[in-house]
Amino acid sequence: MGESHMDKFSQLFLYIPGIIIFLVGSGQVRGWMRRLRPGQNIEGRVLSCDHVVKTDKKDREVFNFYNVLVEYTDAQTQHVVRQSVKSPTEYAPGQPVRVYFGQPGEGPSISEKEDETLFHPIVLMLGGALLILLALWQNQGNEVAAMICLALVMFGAGLSMVLNYFRLKRRGLVSVKAEITDIYKRQISRATKILRADKFTYYPIVRYQLDGKDCLRRCNINSGSEKSFTVGDTMTLYTDPKTGVVLEHGARLGFAIFGAVLLILGILVGLSTLSVL
Repeated sequence: MGESHMDKFSQLFLYIPGIIIFLVGSGQVRGWMRRLRPGQNIEGRVLSCDHVVKTDKKDREVFNFYNVLVEYTDAQTQHVVRQSVKSPTEYAPGQPVRVYFGQPGEGPSISEKEDETLFHPIVLMLGGALLILLALWQNQGNEVAAMICLALVMFGAGLSMVLNYFRLKRRGLVSVKAEITDIYKRQISRATKILRADKFTYYPIVRYQLDGKDCLRRCNINSGSEKSFTVGDTMTLYTDPKTGVVLEHGARLGFAIFGAVLLILGILVGLSTLSVL
């Protein structure tokens, strides 16, 4: 009886990776589609930025954000608008940013970053769906269909990584030196009877110059160790000379090689599976 319950648990566990990836991908697809709508993605600039921190009686962080005053031109009325936006990231006065608008009723968000996802949101969502099908057919004993799904996942992931490398190479990114000026500490969990200490994630905040203007950026790069980043150290960012967009990563050959390996393995798995049909 115990083995039967374990078998059912194992079968259900196979669905978890696919479901998680599908949900993450579908959320990214919705955001990607919203940003494609006219007036949803507007150029603006920062007028001021104030740090707001609140802690409870035990000196535990309740919230930590920056109140950023941005100025942009409304896409419909063509009027100049000034609006305060809560942001986890610090910005320098005069810094160019993008103002994004979500669902009706939601306030705008801002970012100087470009989404640097390794996989396009649609690819990620389809990959999650294929992993769910893989788990379904594996549990049903349909090994051929499961192997075809695996081959498609490997082929799609590998192709996306290779194409991403060449896409970044074509953009002719220029390296920009940035100095770490501060470390942003984000609390991700609090101490419990099981977890004996509070858990934090650390993000470097860097200052760099773009078109003669000082800019600040809280990097997406992060670590669970406080010693991973040191104030005063330098990092390399990358800017697109055509759009002025700043990226944290350039074209990485190692990712392209790994993607090529996945691509070839996906083809081999697919051919070997089709040969037995």
